[in-house]
Order: sequence, then C-alpha cells, then structure tokens
Amino acid sequence: RFSIFCERLCSTEDCIPGTGTYLRHGYIFASLTGYVLRKNEGEELPVISVVRETETQLLPDVGAIVTCKVTSINPRFAKVHILYVGSTPLKDRFRGTIRKEDVRATEKDKVETYKSFRPGDIVLAKVISLGDVQSNYLLTTAENELGVVVAHSEAGAQMVPISWCEMQCPRTHAKEFRKVARVQPEYLQA
Repeated sequence: RFSIFCERLCSTEDCIPGTGTYLRHGYIFASLTGYVLRKNEGEELPVISVVRETETQLLPDVGAIVTCKVTSINPRFAKVHILYVGSTPLKDRFRGTIRKEDVRATEKDKVETYKSFRPGDIVLAKVISLGDVQSNYLLTTAENELGVVVAHSEAGAQMVPISWCEMQCPRTHAKEFRKVARVQPEYLQA
C-alpha cells in the first residue's frame, strides 16, 4: 500500500522498523512518502519499510492472489514458481508450496496431489504465509476461484475444463484430473 510522510504504520509490538521509517512513542512512522513493504526476515515479527516508487519491488503478501507455474509434485505438496501478484509480473523469482491439505476446502484427507496438479500447470493461488530466503511461500487453492487455469495434455494441447476436478484434451478427448479454478473475469487478464 502507499504511505505518506509521517503516517503512523503500526505498533512496535506488531513490526520491526526497517528503512524509510522511524520510531516514536512505541509506534513506527513513515519517514518518507512511498510504498509500504512488510517482510519476514527470519525474525518473530515482520520488518516494515517504506520505499520510493523507483525502489519498489513488488512482493507476494498474505492474502494476495498469485499466478504460479507448477515445477514439481510429490504426494505431500506441489512446488511452484510465483510469476504474478494480481496482474503484475514479478522481477524476481519466488518459490511457493501448495500442501495437499491446502488444495481444496472439503475432503482434505482424500486429496491426491497428482490428481490436482502436474508440472507445467499454471495455477491461481492465494498466499497464506510469507516466505523468506530459506523457505517458500505457503499457498492455497482451497476456494472455487483458485486452482489450475492452464494445463496441457500429454498430446501437447491446451486442455479444456469439464468439471471442478477434470480437464479434457480437445485432440485425444483424454481426461485428466486437476483441481480446476472457476476463473473470475478480473483474473483472466493475468
């Protein structure tokens, strides 16, 4: 979000002051006008900073809708690269993890990762926990609007969703399991 000079950002009980901020009476204030960044840097509390527009590096934040590409799967989770936050492409590469219990909202114990995602799939997900240099962002697809938006069949064709859990190859008519997103119009541009 955007902040103006001298704006009170948060309490020192909630954040650690970073660049572009100062402390006064137990609160952190913006020492310049710019964008507010919160980042967990291995500390118990997030570091809050304010940077000018030219210095801004968009970061995935908790609650953000992100577009990512599945890089690998195993029985417990899918690994992804986060490509966009909303419709804004990221300059740096951020890694994410979608655990099997975060794939869908119901029948979590019956989720099979390989029936939800495949490497190469493009997925809409929501950030549920911030990452840092050593760890990945934790993501969820446990909403109807989240899940696989683009997938290719073994024949190389872009598959078409036929239900919330299946996609079909238009060439071979073979069906494959996926956690399919019910895409909302505002996400189609991304």
